[in-house]
Amino acid sequence: MKTKGTQKPGFTVVELMVAVSIVGVLAASALVVVRGARSKAAQVACANNMRQIGIALQTYADDHGHYPETAHTASLEGAWIYELEDYLGDFEEVRVCPADPKADERLEEKGTSYVLNSYVFVPRTDPFGNPIGRAMNRPVALREPSRTILAFCCSDHVPAGPGNDHTHSERWTSWSAVTRDIAPDRHGGKRANYLFADGRVEAWTETEVREKIESGRNIAEPPGYDR
Repeated sequence: MKTKGTQKPGFTVVELMVAVSIVGVLAASALVVVRGARSKAAQVACANNMRQIGIALQTYADDHGHYPETAHTASLEGAWIYELEDYLGDFEEVRVCPADPKADERLEEKGTSYVLNSYVFVPRTDPFGNPIGRAMNRPVALREPSRTILAFCCSDHVPAGPGNDHTHSERWTSWSAVTRDIAPDRHGGKRANYLFADGRVEAWTETEVREKIESGRNIAEPPGYDR
């Protein structure tokens, strides 16, 4: 008489659901890690771009006695990012931030992901074009370079063309005015990079910047600025 073979137990529905759930959690965790790594890499690349721009700005000023102009006063071909082309290594890569959703469009339109501080780079004039106050567009005019911001990551609201290469910092009296010009949340963790006149790049959180602005402190205004 044949003995009936022992039947191997299979997975129950509950066990399958648990297994699927575990796989889902692991996949989601892996995705978060990958996204975080990509975001950090983009932030590091952006900071490197800004450091190269800082060196180029300083070298240009050493050669000419002043910083390059923005599209506010120069032709589009003579605006700062193109004046620095010979001072930058990989010009096409440096002028756009890898985390900028408009990066490809800015490349095509000959723009940049970085905007210069209008307090420093845009001269003040009266209605007749006469200068007002002390010119800030020279390194020697900046009393505290370590506390003077030169460049920001531009806002998604800023059009892609080369004429949009500077802020309107004097108008930063509200948070909405700030975010029309710059992107305080450009990188992961809602933070962005800031280039200072001493060549340093710092990452500030959106919360830090907003608290400063809402307390009445304009982060773009250089120390000792003649109002």
